[in-house]
Amino acid sequence: MKEIKAFIHRNRVADVVRELCQANFRNLSVIDVKGLLKALDSKEQDYSIEIGNSVITEVKLELVCRDEVGVALAVNIIRQHGRTGQPDAGWIYVSEISETYSIDDD
Repeated sequence: MKEIKAFIHRNRVADVVRELCQANFRNLSVIDVKGLLKALDSKEQDYSIEIGNSVITEVKLELVCRDEVGVALAVNIIRQHGRTGQPDAGWIYVSEISETYSIDDD
């Protein structure tokens, strides 16, 4: 199994999530995070005193895929629908999952 983490601009998340759901990816987490992606405009940008830098509120998507076909499909959807028209529109990371456990198993 693989875990995909994608950091994308907030204004692209609805399209990405809609397309992932249409492709039957259901176990998604969507988390607002502060990040250093280039702001699309001045309204998107804030200054973080804690970080000492300009930041934007990005979205981190997390999902799990059972096989390489699912990974390729999910990555393609995120890349296609997460585009902003600028070179640094976000990042996608794929990691191996060594073990999984169901919370409700005895």
